[in-house]
Amino acid sequence: MSSSGDMPDKPNSGVSRRNFLRGTGLVLSVPLVAGGVNVVTVEGAAVQVYGPDKVQVSLNINGQARSAEVEPRTTLLDTLRNDLDLTGAKRVCDRGTCGACTVLIDDKPVYACSVLAIDAQGRRITTVESLSSNGNLHPVQQAFVDNDAQQCGFCTPGFVMACKAFLDRNPNPTAADIERGLGGNLCRCGTYVGVRAAVAQAAKARPQRGGRRNG
Repeated sequence: MSSSGDMPDKPNSGVSRRNFLRGTGLVLSVPLVAGGVNVVTVEGAAVQVYGPDKVQVSLNINGQARSAEVEPRTTLLDTLRNDLDLTGAKRVCDRGTCGACTVLIDDKPVYACSVLAIDAQGRRITTVESLSSNGNLHPVQQAFVDNDAQQCGFCTPGFVMACKAFLDRNPNPTAADIERGLGGNLCRCGTYVGVRAAVAQAAKARPQRGGRRNG
């Protein structure tokens, strides 16, 4: 009996393993380009494949250019916290369900645990650290304090960022708008009444820009 390595492809099995590999047209070039980038040739076209080594990423965070060396699999949340010392966004569920890690990307709220840092390049990233100015709290932050809208406070930064994005889209919300608009954030302490009151207060404190817009 021949060894498994010498066994012929089974007859009448459709496409054999040998023919499949021959037909894919994939040719890998081994040389490693600086920064952990490999070059793969796919049907004659060169494609860059990042990793598994660390690569340099350049991020626009709170209006400043920041850079870090991370593995391509590293999330934006881990990059912010572990490499850039921006710890406002919190790791809780780490699977995009609780909202504690909410940041803004191009003014839209996103879960930082579900975005790769390498994919956030070229985008405008805003974190909770940017909201206060000269020792003065942002109206949303102040409203959270005034309405006791936090208990343990762990989810609060994500709520604040989600509230800011919500009010940017909907400056004159109804109570139903607020409840629906913050549905992507969870508070294990159950401070939803305070959060909704904080959003209502912040909406009144913001400069009004014309008629109501639904977010």
